[in-house]
Amino acid sequence: MAVFDASDFDAHEGVHFFTDRATGLQAIIAIHSTHLGPAAGGTRYWSYARDVDAITDALRLSRGMSYKNAMAGLPMGGGKAVVLKKAGVDKTEALLEAFGGAIDSLGGRYVTAEDVGMSDADMTVIARRTRHVSGLPVPGGAAGGNPGPSTAEGVFRGMRAAVKHKLGKDGFAGVHVAIQGLGSVGYALAEKLAAAGAKLTVADIDPARAAKAAQAFGAAAVGVDAIMRVSADVLSPCALGAGLTAETIPALDVAIVAGAANNQLATPDDGVRLHARGILYAPDYVINAGGIINVVAEYLGDGDADAVTARIAQIEGRLLDIFAESDASSTPTDRVADAMAQKLIGR
Repeated sequence: MAVFDASDFDAHEGVHFFTDRATGLQAIIAIHSTHLGPAAGGTRYWSYARDVDAITDALRLSRGMSYKNAMAGLPMGGGKAVVLKKAGVDKTEALLEAFGGAIDSLGGRYVTAEDVGMSDADMTVIARRTRHVSGLPVPGGAAGGNPGPSTAEGVFRGMRAAVKHKLGKDGFAGVHVAIQGLGSVGYALAEKLAAAGAKLTVADIDPARAAKAAQAFGAAAVGVDAIMRVSADVLSPCALGAGLTAETIPALDVAIVAGAANNQLATPDDGVRLHARGILYAPDYVINAGGIINVVAEYLGDGDADAVTARIAQIEGRLLDIFAESDASSTPTDRVADAMAQKLIGR
């Protein structure tokens, strides 16, 4: 695949490919925009069926980070890295250090943090070779560290905005939420929703994790193939992206889609499909910005944990503005958000 001809190539400023023979490292760093500042976005460690799928993921995720950072009011551009998980190649400290060297070679144009398959401990290893990394372990009360809880907090608040707008309810008492994916974000979100009185149905690729959440939160557990057909008020995709498609959207039996996953829409047409069905969609890069708000505060040394919480709280108002504009213009919410973000990054 020629990168310039890829459907997800969006005038990216740079797409960088790195290999290290000694460690087996294969990585892609995509920089979409530095209009507002250095391109910030996490590193995903994942096994792809084809290398071209890794390129597509990096392109889509980096563009999403440009939009996410702009809409969150952060002085950062958008980028993303994927480290390819290959059979016979372990994620060793040497491999992570080599990846840190790759980041450092870009001279600060890209700042990383953890994403799927990476941890704050991995970030500390990467930091041996570059200072352009965030999401490092921090003392209590400081900004930064694992971004998962901050992402969950933002999704909780954003979902509350969607419930208020669509269902006319001020809280989650009696609201049925179906959560797809119980990683660090999905599980933390389930905990918050259960404490707020929501009724939960959960699913995860690890049945033991789903069973644990079901017991802890009084939830029903279903298989991963069934979660998107559950009759509920809200579907919360918190796994990998591209789950909302021409095939899955007609089967949805919910009023709202609001979750943590990146790139939830498989194609731009899928936002139109949700809108046509009257399903309120919370644009993913707006609702899931809590994590990047947290790690950017750490990287810039800009405020403590309380300041981060105050910034995350603003997600609720941003979404209410998007929902109001969508209603007024009869435009899908994702297109309303895209237009706002593109204006902010000069596109």
